[in-house]
Amino acid sequence: MATSTHLGVASIVAEAVASASPSSTHRVAPQGGILEGGDPSVYNSSNPIILFIIQAGIIILFCRLLHYPLSLLRQPRVIAEVIGGILLGPSVMGHVPGFTATIFPKEAMPNLNLVANLGLVLFLFLVGLEVDLRYFVSNWKVALSVGTASMALPFGLGCAIAWGLYNEFRNEPGTVPIQFGTYMLFIAVAMSITAFPVLCRILTELKLLRTPVGIIVLSAGVGNDVIGWILLALCVALVNAGSGLTALWVLLTCVGYVLFLTFAVRPAFMWVLRRSGSLQDGPSQSIVALTLIITLASAFFTGVIGVHPIFGAFLAGLICPHEGGFAVKVTEKIEDLISALFLPLYFALSGLSTNLGLLDSGITWAYVIGVIAVAFCSKFGGAMFAAKASGLVWRESAAIGSLMSCKGLVELIVLNIGLQAKILSSRTFTIFVIMALVTTFATTPMTAWLYPAWYQRKLEAWKRGELDWTTGHPSEVDIVAVQKLGSKRIESLLVYLRLDNMPTLLAFVSLLGGPPGELVAKKHPMHEKESPVESRVPILPGAKSSIQVHGMRLLELTERTSAVMKVSEVDDLSLFDPVLNAFRVLGQLYNLAVSGETSVVPEASYAETLVNKAVEDACDLLVVPWSETGNMSEAQATPKDSVRHKLGSEAYSAFVTKTLDKAECTTAIFVNNGFSGSSKPRKITRQRLMSVMSLHGPREHAVQRPNINGRSHHIFLPFFGGADGRAALRLVLQLAENPEVTATILHLLDPQGGPNLRDSSVVTEHATFTAKGTASRPAQWPDDAAFLSSMHHDLLPEVQDRVIMETLSSVAPIQDAIQRAQIEVAQDTKNGGDVIVLARSNVNSATPSSGHCLGQVADKFVHAGVRASLLVIQARKDSNE
Repeated sequence: MATSTHLGVASIVAEAVASASPSSTHRVAPQGGILEGGDPSVYNSSNPIILFIIQAGIIILFCRLLHYPLSLLRQPRVIAEVIGGILLGPSVMGHVPGFTATIFPKEAMPNLNLVANLGLVLFLFLVGLEVDLRYFVSNWKVALSVGTASMALPFGLGCAIAWGLYNEFRNEPGTVPIQFGTYMLFIAVAMSITAFPVLCRILTELKLLRTPVGIIVLSAGVGNDVIGWILLALCVALVNAGSGLTALWVLLTCVGYVLFLTFAVRPAFMWVLRRSGSLQDGPSQSIVALTLIITLASAFFTGVIGVHPIFGAFLAGLICPHEGGFAVKVTEKIEDLISALFLPLYFALSGLSTNLGLLDSGITWAYVIGVIAVAFCSKFGGAMFAAKASGLVWRESAAIGSLMSCKGLVELIVLNIGLQAKILSSRTFTIFVIMALVTTFATTPMTAWLYPAWYQRKLEAWKRGELDWTTGHPSEVDIVAVQKLGSKRIESLLVYLRLDNMPTLLAFVSLLGGPPGELVAKKHPMHEKESPVESRVPILPGAKSSIQVHGMRLLELTERTSAVMKVSEVDDLSLFDPVLNAFRVLGQLYNLAVSGETSVVPEASYAETLVNKAVEDACDLLVVPWSETGNMSEAQATPKDSVRHKLGSEAYSAFVTKTLDKAECTTAIFVNNGFSGSSKPRKITRQRLMSVMSLHGPREHAVQRPNINGRSHHIFLPFFGGADGRAALRLVLQLAENPEVTATILHLLDPQGGPNLRDSSVVTEHATFTAKGTASRPAQWPDDAAFLSSMHHDLLPEVQDRVIMETLSSVAPIQDAIQRAQIEVAQDTKNGGDVIVLARSNVNSATPSSGHCLGQVADKFVHAGVRASLLVIQARKDSNE
């Protein structure tokens, strides 16, 4: 028995050794990869990730490179992704021997298609998040008329052209026999749908989202999108159903499911969000997981009942709330992976399915032109005439028509569904892809041409009654506004609010307001009823009337969906933004009429946005702080070198230069150097080496001492004359009306008695010459000495005690001004910080001589290391007084 057991074990071991021998055909896959001679481009069904990475890398890199030149034409990224797919497909790269068989073999396409469709489901969820039904509800009348007309006319003409397409291409390979009614419905939907996500980006890019045109288009686009997806779901149900009765059951099931999501799932989801604090604090990881589970479950349900899964994902996005910015915050969590990886794969697949070689006959090209003409003209005409009937002018109506004709990525999704359902042949699919590209490509340039920025400003001024349309001159109603522009006092100002500059801005703007009233002891309301005594807050002598101050908070608009959603929810951002709320408190304390708003624009449009807002509000002064971080971002954690060399920032210098070049009102650039409330670097007093524990001991984290600096300020102005100098002088004297401000004004004169132009750093090309070649004073310059004397004479008695005006004859005025500044400023170490006010240009010139964007005088003061903040003034462009 024992012998037989040993023999059995020996035979088992022998078989195992034999099976593990090199001659065996059952081997584990080689783990050495290319080191063992493996070819990564060969598709392996048991390890498909290798070829998938190659495919994804080529598609993403190719589409990104292609998007760069197209972005210069202000085209959305979907254009580059589809064109990239066309170039990688059979139309171009397919002619390269072995390319398609190696990179995109047929057996590997299901994996690529699976990942792309998963991304499509998540993207339609983002589209549902982006659709805010509040836009449609608040503008339902005009949205209903424009949306109905922009769908009805294309729908009818689409039914007409569907007859020709059905008879010409219905028997081509890759299609299934379907009834003409179903085919007609699909073509009509493809003609009438509008690309809402791309539309949002185009409106934001053209800065139209907050205009009447943008609001109408967005409202109509929401309704258009929802109806389009419902019709598409019906069409797919008709294709998948075996009979008309089955299609009816599918449709009724969809209606019941929508009601279930609205009245059962959404209330329960809202309850969870409120209990978890996600509406206030943003979604946690668990809430994001719950949201994605709802999305996938919804997509699963619509998929199994015969409707495409993307419809369920879209519905899941619709039921997510917009309160508290929840939709925006969820989008921020997942959008980058979808837009950077999944979507390029999906739209590149559209391009791979597009074969331009199939457009090989005259009748095919006739249908290409016909489809493009019907799709564009019907949408353009229907929306335009509906907008005109709603009371808009022709150019506004034409811009609405152009925007509503945009097809974009939604059209491509519809076409891919038709291709997968075998409604469309490859030839018909290519025709409609060309139509989608042409209509999307034409939307941005046509809208910019029909509705340019100058026309928008003129139209808004005309609607407010401030402009005569025929002459273009201000109307009689606007005489007061014109007189206000010529006013010498600052009565309204616009402030660019930055998080890193808030302490400085609050302290500076408070100088223009009146002092707070004296505190009066209050009584309980019940005691006041017993002994009613009229209580008033006494106003201090010399308190000034309220000045209008408007704060502008700029947030960068990127290509992210969440950034675009912030534009549509900018009112909520303005209402709850902590920077704006802190700025609003300033008005309550210092007798200022303070307001504020948030604007989400591209970083390249920051300067233009500020300038346009200043013109729109007829502001007397635009205040722009210099970045404390040394760049455009407001990040709190920045390298010390960036802060130390903040004036050398090329990006911020370009922004300031653009602002000064475009500004029409008086503009002030504030460069902080220890002004009230601003932080200063902590001095390190440790000398000996210590361990990590001792370095971060309790002494290091002791509570910092409160700031004991006072609220007084001293201002020094070297006055060289010129329009900028006169604007700076008026501002300094107005600031000096504040009881806590003192000022020294030094008038620098040439020894010959004229304007001082001898210093090599001051421009001289503006001096005129007589026939004998001798320099003479320009006729448009007023007598600066007389102007200075007049301003001093008009000072209030209480202000005269705080202002000193002196005249100095100097052959080197800038050097003398710097030396005097060293004496004037930083003498009282307990005040709130001193300011040196400089004119950007020292003569009657619109631009500085050269050098730094703030001018050569400011540049020399900075390099001299003067211990005070700088306020560089540029006068209004038409200022010659």
